[in-house]
Amino acid sequence: MNSLTIPGKLESLQSVAEYVLQAAHSAGLDYKTSYRLRLAVDEIATNIIIHGYQNHKTTGTLTMCAEMDDEYLTIYLEDDGANYDPSEALPPDHIQGPVEERTIGGLGIFLALWGVDQFNYKRLRRSNRSTFKVNRRHRCHS
Repeated sequence: MNSLTIPGKLESLQSVAEYVLQAAHSAGLDYKTSYRLRLAVDEIATNIIIHGYQNHKTTGTLTMCAEMDDEYLTIYLEDDGANYDPSEALPPDHIQGPVEERTIGGLGIFLALWGVDQFNYKRLRRSNRSTFKVNRRHRCHS
């Protein structure tokens, strides 16, 4: 698939979802796996836009690339926002408590990283690269 570069704005999240779902379809992934991958990439992209750009009163882009081999579909998401490794986020400590006692927030990254088979973060010179991998054994059965 061709790469996709879009503005780092909330309005671009529809393009993120479409790109991921197109890649998942090309890889022959089942609905559940496709949905979890889209959710994971969307959550990290949203955090990049809000915390990497908007909160720093800056603008930037998101660049996505998809690769596929016999075993995995890999989505790369790059941005030039603030340095932040999502894999270092601690799981929310309130996940098991009663709903009325839970604080808002903190679940997005946890759910995003749970939804893929592998996640990797790397800081490259002036950009961040998040890598999402799902095993293609989760294929549709036609």
